[in-house]
Amino acid sequence: VLVEVLVAVVAVVLVDVLVVVVEVVAVVVVVVVVLVLVVVEVVVVAVLAALAVVLVLVEVLVAVVAVVLVDVLVVVVEVVAVVVVVVVLVLVVLDVVVVVVLA
Repeated sequence: VLVEVLVAVVAVVLVDVLVVVVEVVAVVVVVVVVLVLVVVEVVVVAVLAALAVVLVLVEVLVAVVAVVLVDVLVVVVEVVAVVVVVVVLVLVVLDVVVVVVLA
């Protein structure tokens, strides 16, 4: 009888220990999974923030390049206009010289 009681007590204790071990392992696994998910979320947020900063920088760079290109085009148009005026004046002077010479 004592052996049966002893075996029963040992069996109950072993089952209780196994239940505690399983619960601890389950909690540890859940905590680790949650921590991994939090780290992944932080990394994703950081990457997205970096991409947003890069996109803003690219947008600013494109705006600056566009402004510079417009300024350059304005200068080119002004230079072409001045050249055209000079050419017209030279042609007028040549026309006057030809008329005077022929007269």
